[in-house]
Amino acid sequence: MIRCPECSAEIDVDEDEVEEGEILSCPECESELEVSQIHPVHLNVISEDADDDEEEEDDEEEEETEDGDKDLIEEEEEEEDEE
Repeated sequence: MIRCPECSAEIDVDEDEVEEGEILSCPECESELEVSQIHPVHLNVISEDADDDEEEEDDEEEEETEDGDKDLIEEEEEEEDEE
């Protein structure tokens, strides 16, 4: 018997027939679940917000890069002023 990690509902799936990486859906909370391991079967909730989080992280990295570039330009200008 497999249970949803989100709501603990029973998921009617034959444990011998699931494959690692397979996506299942919980009939109760409708969460998408990925089979992360078999024997024993382990499910991970696939968060709908995961894509949003990744995009936010990408934006933050770009901002850091832009700030880093600005700092380098200021340092170069200071070195030129010293000469």
